[in-house]
Amino acid sequence: MTFSVADFNLKKLLNYTDWKLLLFLILFLNVKLEVKIVAIFMIYLLRTNFKFGFKFSFKNSRLPLFYLLIIGVAFINLVFNSNFSSPHYLAIFFIGICFWLLCILAIHQVKLAVENNETQIIHNTILVFFVLNAIVSFFTLAHIIWQTGAINPYNYQGEYQKYFIGTGDYIMGLSFDTSTTNAVLCAFGVIYFITRNNIGMAFTSMIVFLLTGSNFVNLMLMLILILVFCFKSNRNQKSIILICFMFLVVFMAKVSPQNNKYVLGSISNLYYDPGQDTVAIQTATLISHQPKKKAVASPEEIKRKFAQDYIDSICTVDARFNKPAVIQTAHIITTAQSAFPVYKGRIFIVSPNLNKPQYQTATDTTDEERRLLAFIGSHKSSLPLSTQNVFIPESPGKFTGYVQTISFLLHNPFKIIAGDGIGNFSSKLAFKATGLGFQGSFPEKMVYISRDFLVNHLDIYLNFFSKGAGLHSLSNTPFSVYDQLLAEYGILGVLAFTLFYMGFFAKHYKQLTYGLPILLLMIPVFFIDYWFEQLSVLAFFELLLLLNIKETTFLNPAINV
Repeated sequence: MTFSVADFNLKKLLNYTDWKLLLFLILFLNVKLEVKIVAIFMIYLLRTNFKFGFKFSFKNSRLPLFYLLIIGVAFINLVFNSNFSSPHYLAIFFIGICFWLLCILAIHQVKLAVENNETQIIHNTILVFFVLNAIVSFFTLAHIIWQTGAINPYNYQGEYQKYFIGTGDYIMGLSFDTSTTNAVLCAFGVIYFITRNNIGMAFTSMIVFLLTGSNFVNLMLMLILILVFCFKSNRNQKSIILICFMFLVVFMAKVSPQNNKYVLGSISNLYYDPGQDTVAIQTATLISHQPKKKAVASPEEIKRKFAQDYIDSICTVDARFNKPAVIQTAHIITTAQSAFPVYKGRIFIVSPNLNKPQYQTATDTTDEERRLLAFIGSHKSSLPLSTQNVFIPESPGKFTGYVQTISFLLHNPFKIIAGDGIGNFSSKLAFKATGLGFQGSFPEKMVYISRDFLVNHLDIYLNFFSKGAGLHSLSNTPFSVYDQLLAEYGILGVLAFTLFYMGFFAKHYKQLTYGLPILLLMIPVFFIDYWFEQLSVLAFFELLLLLNIKETTFLNPAINV
């Protein structure tokens, strides 16, 4: 018997939940690195065990051999590239090794929890986690509604559009990490609860997932649900999937319709052709009613100008037609029963003037942008992209990042085998070690910036994130597990990941139920961030896969609760 939202019983959960695992998950998924380290110390004090069970065998290793192999590749790189000659780099190197060790410590405890408990207890623990995550997410949304006074903050344009289309960025969930992290976790939840026929939690996870507004993860989850619908679901599960799609349609059409325009705009930028600049300039000229300019206008500037002129024209027409109701103030009265103006028995609700500055995106340069601009100014000779006088986004930053990585390896063939080294080209650690405030603070005395990182991926980030907020999107970051492995660990790193991490779980594909679609979902999700260094999503991913492998391999009887 499984728990659902309807029969949520605290006493039962106290008896049939692994609270050590739950507390570990809550702390380890927290955005603060210090909290993650506390979680590791706590769980090893409560459940002391260092028998990891690594075996240099594809079939018999208890944990993914990938973690040991990637550390070995890092040391190979350190020796052959002579990076040990730099004291600053040695500090970065050993910090990077510590990240991998934390991954090993985390998956070992997750594996212990699965091994030492009946499967139903782990299922109950997962249920409690998602319930708590939903409560935190809904509370965050309620706080935004209370703060703005808008029932739907996804349409609220006040406070310089602080929320509006970006409302989902604040729905961080139990981890208090980025909304993308919450979106990925909830995507796991949707698949997991649909497969287990838990209708209430499937819908709850879907609602929280939509609230995060993560467009890429949204698209990936929909594709996976289509596959589940076609190949791996019964009649009841198909019905749940269809209702989830209805939730998506309602959200995109009624709750956050402007998100559709944002997605379409992002897709159009993927196919932006610099050769069409002449047409773009002429379009901008016709819209602005100004003489033709020689300066090149970016697609973002053209769209912004078009939107501004469109709003101005609508307001002009609206003012013309509503002029009698405005001018004939003598006929407008306010009754004691109503605070709204009344004209000839008709109540008028005065709407705000969206042309006012407080309803438009703030154009002031933020402190973060000033910090990045100052850095660009002091490194002009090393930043070919971010020092351009005219900004022309030929492609998203993520795509440019892969182009840079491939180009770098082709020009440095001796680094193709083992990469450029930890923190030297593409990683969360490389960004953090700059001391610019990426991914949290970093000691000033330990600041380290590799030349290869500076002229490539850091330049991409600076190029987009030193400019307006409209460019601060996930698609413009070079963050990616695949890019990190290829750039910093080379072909050896990519092979180790493919064979001994993904292969560790994929070899059970015939037995997996919810594990298989979750595994398929992670393949594209690895494109969007440095998940191993993030120390969050992968711990939960590993828990779900290890649990599914256990229950489908040994078919342990469920506990009746």
